[in-house]
Amino acid sequence: MSTENEGTAVPPAPSAPPVPVESPAASPQATAPEAPTTQLPPVPPSAPEPAPAHADQVPAYASAGAPDAPQGAGLGPEAAAWPPPPPPPAVPSYMDGGSGGAPGDPGAPWGATYDQQPPKPKSGRGGLIAAVLVAALVAGGAGGGLGYTLAKDNDDSTTSTTVSAAQQTGGDLKRDAGTVAGVAAKALPSTVTIEAESSSGEGGTGTGFVFDTQGHIVTNNHVVADAVDGGKVTATFPDGKKYDAEVVGHAQGYDVAVIKLKNAPSDLQPLTLGDSDKVAVGDSTIAIGAPFGLSNTVTTGIISAKNRPVASSDGSASSKASYMSALQTDASINPGNSGGPLLDASGNVIGINSAIQSSSSGGLSTGQSGSIGLGFAIPINQAKYVAQQLIKTGKPVYAKIGASVALTEGTGGAQISQKTDDTPNPVESGGPAAAAGLQPGDVITKLDDHVIDSGPTLIGEIWTHQPGDKVQITYERDGKSKTVELTLGSREGDS
Repeated sequence: MSTENEGTAVPPAPSAPPVPVESPAASPQATAPEAPTTQLPPVPPSAPEPAPAHADQVPAYASAGAPDAPQGAGLGPEAAAWPPPPPPPAVPSYMDGGSGGAPGDPGAPWGATYDQQPPKPKSGRGGLIAAVLVAALVAGGAGGGLGYTLAKDNDDSTTSTTVSAAQQTGGDLKRDAGTVAGVAAKALPSTVTIEAESSSGEGGTGTGFVFDTQGHIVTNNHVVADAVDGGKVTATFPDGKKYDAEVVGHAQGYDVAVIKLKNAPSDLQPLTLGDSDKVAVGDSTIAIGAPFGLSNTVTTGIISAKNRPVASSDGSASSKASYMSALQTDASINPGNSGGPLLDASGNVIGINSAIQSSSSGGLSTGQSGSIGLGFAIPINQAKYVAQQLIKTGKPVYAKIGASVALTEGTGGAQISQKTDDTPNPVESGGPAAAAGLQPGDVITKLDDHVIDSGPTLIGEIWTHQPGDKVQITYERDGKSKTVELTLGSREGDS
């Protein structure tokens, strides 16, 4: 990734140039050696507008070295009548330093006159430089004036002219636990950047987080899929410590995987798991990950929606889709955030960042595309159950109704497949659907109180449950609607 250096900030030019002052060459009345170095007071609104400078004159705002004219020179009578401020103390000769004194005159004070040549034509950029220079001089003058006033006030009370400025602090930098900075500071040490590589050298980067003190790390299946068969996995903490790891188990359908650190440290701090069922739309979210390899990146947003049906894949020909009833967030999520924690405002994990809406392909993807504010996370209640099963047996366990459904949209629900050569038994004999009286061609429109508009939506909703849960199924047959209760069965493994 390439970056561009930011240019040095340039102070903005004045919105209106200061009032021009006639140069000494065009003002025979000027007595330059006695000219004070202080700036002229601003012209009051009633003063007449001065005549523009001629070709052989240089406006004061366009020359850093031009001496100031005496008070009232070239100005209207009202400006000339003003009482000028007392001149500052004379400048010693040793401080001349080439600041405008005449050659060979070591005693000339700063701002003394000299023969000024007509200016050479300047480009538009030259004018900007002059304006910037004047802005710098004005700023310096303001500081100098303040220092002079402080010194004068100090002289009135003491014999010392040294001024000591009070040191100002930026306030207490302690971040409260409830702030984003506080949550990030606590959560970052328990997140890792995962690098997975296949035996042929192919792979990528993702994220994971500490699940327990034994060294188990939870992430996405698609983050470590390349390393499942003879590949290599490493996990790097924000402090730079890197550990080899092994894949304990992975669930392609859930898009959840667990790896375990080899020689895990004894001071691991697992992240606290929240309750994704209690999340509300509008709740604050914090996402941690390594977008495009930029490890330990923190982004914020809100819960944009709940129970969003998502079927995602990495776009490869061999990849099967993963289904979820996802938490939608507008926190910036990009490739590399996959597997990282989605936190609530208290720092509890409420989801695993898994997929984004791709503007380039128009589909839901885990591939290389940028964030457009549509990110999706696996609810942590589901991911926790899956992770525990993987740690226990190494294989995922899926809830099922015992029926095959069409994955096409536009059917008004999830339609149970008809008998074909590819699906000779769309309703499993003796399974939950058969026990509830469901038949091929029935269209399932609701699961409990969740509307089902397609096959993927039904699968995602079923997988938020565990085997043995009882659910209400509403379906349509021959234009009539009916609701039945069934007990979900189980299937082990991704086959």
